[in-house]
Amino acid sequence: MQTEQNLFTILPEDKVAERGKILISEPFLSDIFFYRSIIYLTDHTSEGSIGFVLNKELDLKISDALEGFDGYDATLYMGGPVAPDTLHYIHTLGKIIPNSLEINNNIFWGGDIDAIRYAIKTGKVEANQIKFFLGYSGWTAGQLEQELTENSWVIASAKQELVMNSYDDDAWKRMLRSLNKKKYRIWADFPESPDMN
Repeated sequence: MQTEQNLFTILPEDKVAERGKILISEPFLSDIFFYRSIIYLTDHTSEGSIGFVLNKELDLKISDALEGFDGYDATLYMGGPVAPDTLHYIHTLGKIIPNSLEINNNIFWGGDIDAIRYAIKTGKVEANQIKFFLGYSGWTAGQLEQELTENSWVIASAKQELVMNSYDDDAWKRMLRSLNKKKYRIWADFPESPDMN
């Protein structure tokens, strides 16, 4: 199995955000949704940005949240604080899912939900080929750029396997440690509660 270090590349700190990149939060970001989060950007334009938190599992299965997925026990993720009652998905199923939008590296966003149901029902989908999210992360025009100037996020380029991985509670720390830069190793070791040492 490849390590996470082999699956992504840290980009220069002055690199701008782009669709298909990942954002790794700095440890001082106290927002409950983005605290120690890893986000995959599915859209980034002059009008704003959209992404999904990859490492915040919910204690809920897709079969519990949506009709027509009986017996399919894929985990749901908390995609972000915007529209938390909406379902979103990224996948590697490509053109077999009509109306899906290719982001990069053969990763697609959205598409026809009935085609998703059919592909799952007929066994054409493996667990690492699709991730489901409730809600999404959104930034208005210029907001993400401002957060980048404040060093709230590290931008990285990720291979498909990293985006579609399952994540445990230590994934954020492992990613930062693998960046091979002292600042990020310090971030990774920063205690969850600042008064701890």
